[in-house]
Amino acid sequence: MSTSSAQPQLDRTLGPFLLWGLGVGYVISGMYFGWNLGLAQGGTLGLAVATGAIIVLYLCFTFSYTELACAIPKAGGAFDYAVRALGKDWGFLGGMAQNIEFIFAPPAIAFAIGAYVNIFFPMVPPAATAVVAYLIFTGLNISGVKLAASFELVVTIVAVAGLLAFAGATLPAFEWQNLERNALPNGWAGVFAALPFAIWFFLGIEGVANVAEETINPRRNVLIGFGSAILTLVLLCVLTFVAAVGVDGWERIVYPETGAAASDSPLPLALAHVVGAVHPLYRIVTFIGLFGLIASFHGIILAAGRATFEFGRVGFAPAVLGRVHPRFKTPANALLVNGIIGIVAVLTGKTAEIITIACFGALTLYIVSMAALLVLRKKEPLLERPFRAPLYPWSTWTALIIASVALIAMTCYNLILALFYFGLLLLAYTWFKFQKT
Repeated sequence: MSTSSAQPQLDRTLGPFLLWGLGVGYVISGMYFGWNLGLAQGGTLGLAVATGAIIVLYLCFTFSYTELACAIPKAGGAFDYAVRALGKDWGFLGGMAQNIEFIFAPPAIAFAIGAYVNIFFPMVPPAATAVVAYLIFTGLNISGVKLAASFELVVTIVAVAGLLAFAGATLPAFEWQNLERNALPNGWAGVFAALPFAIWFFLGIEGVANVAEETINPRRNVLIGFGSAILTLVLLCVLTFVAAVGVDGWERIVYPETGAAASDSPLPLALAHVVGAVHPLYRIVTFIGLFGLIASFHGIILAAGRATFEFGRVGFAPAVLGRVHPRFKTPANALLVNGIIGIVAVLTGKTAEIITIACFGALTLYIVSMAALLVLRKKEPLLERPFRAPLYPWSTWTALIIASVALIAMTCYNLILALFYFGLLLLAYTWFKFQKT
């Protein structure tokens, strides 16, 4: 369904540097929290193996996905690619999975923001901070994409500096034996159980594709944004993992004390072991960590708004979601609805479960997108492709196979959450087919 010429359009204001900021910003909270929950499942070795496989997945996926984003620069991302290659039914599946990923990731991050603020202000409940964060950053995203992306760039740079400062403070205390201690507590099965948290290191980078319609010269700049972002994130992932675990073993950054619940602030725990919880450096790095969380929270809200907007614009969701604000030129309705759903999820307080649901959506998106690329290469060989995936088709097949194995493994190890996720997909698809009839 085409957009009427009378309808306001999205602004093209984003260049490659802003796209790098968005790409890294979407993901960087995964360095600050969440991944450490995978250590409880797989230990150091289990999470390391899972993360290695996921790095291969994301390198292959990102460069394959970039081909799609440069060839078809639309706000719907995976949804638009799947519709063009595989038809409306598969397009709905890919788009719905994308929406689930982007809508469920921010609540987990919002709760972590609350946990970090609670370090400084113990009297403030994390959930209250999370709700306030939703109100502030949904409003910022409604106010304009250039302002939102510029803010994202600033907080992302600060967040990257925070990770480098953390590594600089903790690496002098690194001891190899800390990586070896209780390295595989649950056996090799722990590798599969740790997969969602390895994915969390990189989840959301595909959001760069969702601002392609708001990018200057998208066929060139999306490539630069994607490529520079994934390389930055791989380096930060390895550095943060080694620096955090090497301080005093994985238990130290999962459990604040014996018998305590798993922590949403692993880096402060590692840093406290090195310099103490009252040292100025501890306070500074912890405060900077808040910027990393804000960067991802804000950035994924931005991407989620575009994904939901596209769904509404083409009639796959209520049309009200596909409207652009006449003044701000942003998908205000989509942003508001996503914010309401996110606040409800925050109030459950189930960070690990929310992360896992977001990962189910991400893996489904990756599978559908890689299938779309394989089909489009044969279906539309003459389609203008400013960038072609390196090592095609092997890289694309590698991403497809790893994502499929990860989805099956996650389903086996998270059966209840899998039933919830696939049930949500089924309900949405039923509504979609009913609307068509």
